[in-house]
This record gives sequence, structure tokens and C-alpha cells, in this order.
Amino acid sequence: MKEHHGAARTKNAGGSARTKNAGGSARTKNAGGSARTKRAGAGRVRKLGATAAASGAIAVLVLMRGRASRLRLDRGRAALKLVVRGGARYAASAPRLFAAAGENRERLRHDLALETAEDIATTLGAMKGVMMKIGQMASYIDDGLSPAVRRTLSRLQDSVPPMSAELAARVITEELGLPPERAFARWDPVPIAAASIGQVHRAITHEGRAVAVKVQYPGIAETIAADLDNVALLRRMLRITAPSQDVDALIGELRDRIREELDYRREAGNQQLWAAYYKGHPTIEIPGIISDLSTRRVVTSELVTGARFAEVCGWPQEERDLAAETIYRFVFRSLYEVRAFNGDPHPGNYVFHPGGRVTFLDFGLVKHFAPAELRPLMQMARHLCVDNDPEGFRRSLESAGFLRPHAPVSTETIVDHMAVFYDSIREPGARTMTEEYASAVVRRFFDVRSPIAAYARIPRSYVILQRINLGLFAVLGQLTATADWRAIAEEIWPFVQGPPSTPMGEAEVAWRATARRPS
Repeated sequence: MKEHHGAARTKNAGGSARTKNAGGSARTKNAGGSARTKRAGAGRVRKLGATAAASGAIAVLVLMRGRASRLRLDRGRAALKLVVRGGARYAASAPRLFAAAGENRERLRHDLALETAEDIATTLGAMKGVMMKIGQMASYIDDGLSPAVRRTLSRLQDSVPPMSAELAARVITEELGLPPERAFARWDPVPIAAASIGQVHRAITHEGRAVAVKVQYPGIAETIAADLDNVALLRRMLRITAPSQDVDALIGELRDRIREELDYRREAGNQQLWAAYYKGHPTIEIPGIISDLSTRRVVTSELVTGARFAEVCGWPQEERDLAAETIYRFVFRSLYEVRAFNGDPHPGNYVFHPGGRVTFLDFGLVKHFAPAELRPLMQMARHLCVDNDPEGFRRSLESAGFLRPHAPVSTETIVDHMAVFYDSIREPGARTMTEEYASAVVRRFFDVRSPIAAYARIPRSYVILQRINLGLFAVLGQLTATADWRAIAEEIWPFVQGPPSTPMGEAEVAWRATARRPS
């Protein structure tokens, strides 16, 4: 979740979505070129329908289970009604779509997609919890959506209906022992942001510090528990679509991480860890935590002002490139050096400033790694990208549990399937991230028809890490960011530790020389 900073304008995040130095069949072409066909309009509607269906599939299964709780039934019915409304809307429009031609048909499809997006944003925003997180992902992953549709769904990132001022005050009173008007010197009852688990209020402490106070929605723990129980009902479907996966382990890992997110004390500890590590960094900023005003359901941190993601998408390309480089460095330096991954890399969790400075927010969904868990990840990158050792890459996949040992699939096929995830770093040189590339990564991730699908799996330890594939690349693609990602990766990889490749890299060298690392 991020603080709200005025009426930020929203522009087409993709622009011309160009791709440079594409190299290799896995790399994609110009997102705005002739590859888009007239079928794209219908695809937008189908993709929005899939977003609703992700919630609706849960709902159908819930309604079939006779002993489901009232809360699960209520939320299941709400999601199911969303799907039914979408289907009815499309059915009612079908005759007009069939009769229309050319630009008129495209206009009708766009209007239908926009109306569906509005319904999704309103329904999932009101539901909050896990259901809303599904909508958040759809708002920035799917490159087939028009700018107007994306703007509508992007409300789920930080602008959903808030709880009342009275409810927020009650939580503050219960957690801090004082009503907000006494716990703080000044308290703004109108929230500046609202998301899936809590909402943010501005306040001034008695010491005169401007702060952002995140207040958890009352009853959200029970709501998320109901959603997670609903998700568990999908294990039969998951076993059909991903037969080699340990479905119970995957659901268990997601359940553990999301339940941890409900404890703001854990979030405060995570944020303090990152703030201590990146103290003094030239472009990465983490707001400080005010510990005596933070509890299980309230977390208070320094107030940050800056630009929202939609506004940044309209900045000059040079500024977008710098912002993307900072995000990339943050994600992978945190992984290899902090040994932790912030598993919620959606645009609402970034605040942008000129010159590539980015403030990172929301450290609730975090996965911490042991050195032994990181070692296979480094070996895979080294074997594929540095040593050009396909057999070594295969052995690393098997060792980490991503691939069944001795699977009856050629190493060449395995590399061909997996290489798309490493596409931006396999070769040196400038490369532009595009929405098409991000979409290709998502499609490959969920490709159940792949010859290795029956033998590939995601080990429990690495479930949250897949948000790199499903989230980070989508953000960089919307920024159409260009960089020599391989050179930046070599700076960060512990097994290379290459020289600085950009001015930001040079500034990092100076920071690393003087920074005191937390023990």
C-alpha cells in the first residue's frame, strides 16, 4: 500500500512498448505494431472475464460445499454474482457485437470491457482480502487491457472504498490505548490510501513528526481466513492443471505468508531490517518505523510524498529507466544480500522521486531465505547465463526441486522452456522490457501444455519468489525500461561481483564502501 499524493494523472503505461535487442525466439516484438489483430478487443473482454472467473471458480466450489461457513458463503456468492453479471453483460451485447463492423465493433468491445472492469474494481474493492489481491494483479500484469480499462482496475492498488472514520478510531483506541486525537498531536480521519488489508491515515506525532498510520480493517483476519479456505477448495482443480505440483505445499506456503501479513508487528520488523540495510543508499529509500506507535493491527512510519506509478508512466523515458533500475537493484540485492524477498511488487507499493529515487512501502508479505535455499538459485543463473552449461542448469533445477530427476525430456527442451525467465540477462547489451515480454513470461509460467509441465514443480520455499515472474517484469514492462540488465545483474550476483555498469552502480559502490551493515 502507498500513501496518496494528490490527484495523480494516469497515462498509457505502455506507450509504444518497444523491444530492443530482442535476440532469440523467446523474445517478443513491438507491442504496438502489426502483431496486434482485431481479435485483441475480444481478448480484452475474455481476459477481464478470466479475472472475475478466478474469484468465481472459488465461489462455485464454496457453494457446493454444504458445511461452508456463512462468511465464506457470503463472499463466495458475491464473487459468483460478479461472474454471472459479466456473462449476462456479454450475452446481452453479443447481438450488437455480431452486427457491428470495423471501428464500431471495437468501440462496443471497449465499452463492454470498461463496464466489466468497473464492476470488478467495485466488487473486489469492497470485498478486500485475498479476492482483492487477485484484482490487483490483473491491474498491472495483463498487457491486453486498454489504458482506460487499466486505469479502472488500478484503483484496486490503493484507492478502494475505506472503512469509516469511527471504525478506524476504534482500532486505534484498542491498539494504542488512546483515541487517535490523543495518541497523536494531529489526526486526519480521512484516509489517504486504502488497500486489501488496511488503510492509511496522515498524522502528526507529539514530537512533531509527520507519519503515515496504517490501520487494519476490523474482521479482515476472519475474511482472509475464509478466502484461504476457499482457495484450499481449488486443490482439485490445481491437481488437474498442474499434476506434478505438491498442491498442499503450495497452498500451505501462501497461507503462511498471507497470515504473517496480518501481523503488523512482523511487518514493522521487516521494514526496520530493510531500512537499516539500505540506510544512506543513493536511490533506495525505506521509511522509518515509529515503534511505540506500532502494534499488531497498527503500524506507524515516516510519511512519504512523491509521484504515483501512473504519473511516472508519463515521465520522460530517461526518468522511467532510472526508476526501473532502482527497482531491479532493490529486488535482487535484497534477495542475495538481505536474503529476503518482498513478495508484493505491485505499483501501489512504490513512491517515485526524480533522479531514480524510489521509496519502497509495505513489507508485510515477505519471504526470508536460508543460504542453502539461495544457493540453487545462484547455481541456475550461473550455469545458464555465465557458464553456458545446459547440463549444469538441469542438475541445478533438479537439485532445487524445480524439475523431477531423470525426467524423460531432453535438456534442450528444458532450456528452451525455462530460458524465457532469464531472457533479459542471458546476453549483455541494452534491452527494453515491454508489456509483451511480461505477458510472455506469464503465459510460459502457466503453460500446462509444455512438454515439461508434467515434470516441473515449484518447491514450497520458492512460491512467493514467483512474484518476480508475475509482478516485477510487469512493472518494468509498463515503464518500457531500457538497461543492460545483464551488466547490472553481474554487479549483484555474488558469484561474479562485476564492476559498476551505470552511474547508479558507481554510486552504489561508494555507498557500500561506507555503509555499516546490520548484524
